[in-house]
Amino acid sequence: MLSYRNRLLLIGGLVTIAVLGTIFLQAPQPTLTVDELIDDKSKHLDKEVAVRGEIRDGSINESTMTFILEGSDFDLLIDYSNAGSISNGLGDNRTVYAEGIFRSSDGIFTIEADVIKTSCPSKYEEQA
Repeated sequence: MLSYRNRLLLIGGLVTIAVLGTIFLQAPQPTLTVDELIDDKSKHLDKEVAVRGEIRDGSINESTMTFILEGSDFDLLIDYSNAGSISNGLGDNRTVYAEGIFRSSDGIFTIEADVIKTSCPSKYEEQA
């Protein structure tokens, strides 16, 4: 039989290993810009990605539930039909974070987003 002290050390060690394993296994995806994602598209194709960018003015299509994220050099179509809830902040020229599967079809790069997060515009507006 193990002594009380040895059992306590063993349990503490197991808990520490479990916590560290959870942290490393559930590390968040690094957020990429549109240009970084398209520049390294072969590495990310058909995988879960997180991307941020600005919504192109006039590109939000509520019937197809898509919009275009702009980068400096490239654009990316975001399909948010599978995303849970979308905030009221979805609008033209807004910075958006999208997380989902990166796909390519007929030369058009798309993210089938499960998560869409928008920035809060009032936070950045000047006080009157």
